[in-house]
Amino acid sequence: MIDATHDPALRSWVESANGHPHFPIQNLPLGIFSPPGGGAPRGGVAIGDRILDLPAAAALLIGEAAQAAAAAGAPTLNALFALGAGPRRALRAQLSELLAEGSPARARVEPLLHAAADCALHLPARIGDYTDFYVGIHHATNIGKVFRPDNPLLPNYKYVPIGYHGRASSVRVSGTPVRRPSGQLKLPDSEAPVFGPCRRLDYELEVGVWIGPGNELGEPIPVGEADSHVAGFCLLNDWSARDIQAWEYQPLGPFLAKNFGSTISPWVITPEALAPFRIAQPARPEGDPAPLPYLLDDADQRAGAFDIGLEVFLETPGLRERGLPPHRLSASNTRHMYWTVAQMVAHHASNGCDLHPGDLLGSGTISAPDEAGCGSLLETTKGGTRPVELESGETRRFLEDGDAVILRARAENPGFVAIGFGECRATVLPAR
Repeated sequence: MIDATHDPALRSWVESANGHPHFPIQNLPLGIFSPPGGGAPRGGVAIGDRILDLPAAAALLIGEAAQAAAAAGAPTLNALFALGAGPRRALRAQLSELLAEGSPARARVEPLLHAAADCALHLPARIGDYTDFYVGIHHATNIGKVFRPDNPLLPNYKYVPIGYHGRASSVRVSGTPVRRPSGQLKLPDSEAPVFGPCRRLDYELEVGVWIGPGNELGEPIPVGEADSHVAGFCLLNDWSARDIQAWEYQPLGPFLAKNFGSTISPWVITPEALAPFRIAQPARPEGDPAPLPYLLDDADQRAGAFDIGLEVFLETPGLRERGLPPHRLSASNTRHMYWTVAQMVAHHASNGCDLHPGDLLGSGTISAPDEAGCGSLLETTKGGTRPVELESGETRRFLEDGDAVILRARAENPGFVAIGFGECRATVLPAR
């Protein structure tokens, strides 16, 4: 999957792309934007600090690439996702040529660029269904220790890519505030629950997976073909109201503790852009069972995982007032996922469940094995018993009103140009 679009010597005539921390010409992520001054949302590609209008560029493209650009003329990328990998790869290849240094098409392409700072970004797709997995084994272990110190992982964890069906209606794009939820709380000093604002609001560091073509109802997706049904990736903050969840989650799992909001980054990082950052799935610890045959594919085991650095930052009112930078809470990596993306997709469809273009899967919280890599405050603060101390003099056990959580991701590999995901950011508003 490595081709000319990944060439580290490749430079763009869009000067801001050269050395850009997120969007060099080797990335070319997809998204939905509105140009300055309004206008209908349409597909775009990030290049440095600019956005290329995809439907406007369709006339400069041929074949499947032109088909893909035309499909991006809608206010969502669902139609483009449905086309699959072939048109998406053709689009990437031809856009790379158009935007490369020395391109004879520069004069025709340049008027189709907009300053990203002047554009509005939207959800990339109309999300039909949302499923959250639980493939971060260190997070699962840390959380399990709170409830089952002697046996933190349930017996099924190493056999099943555990997931649950969430809701799509409250997924929002980065920059949209999240309202502190209210719900039933069981306080330590009361026999009956009370209804009120969440007191233990938390974030969860996740990666989102966008579904491409999908499958028909009743037709499973073999694990060896699952990658062809992935349209791209994003960052995902799956907010969690820990105190509401503690009371409501038995016997059916989280409900109001999760469905009040999830935040995703606006740019879809394509599988092609991430090709240089694929790695072998880390070997399972000795004694762990091998995946069942329907989840086991040699090619997926050789190159089905990713090496993507993940970070979480906290920006508080006190830090802002003092002109201090956001505080880094965590640094983790996608290599800590116990199951691959292909295994998640294959398992989801193994019973014949149909996946549709624009469906969103969450990885579940991705924590590193060390304490500096916890993917949630529940882990970092040991359930609120060990507060985080900030340079502003503030402390945090859980999130307070006015706090902003910022997720970032960066893929690096010697010999290739590093790419980023852009930010996934949201500020907490007070409960109503």
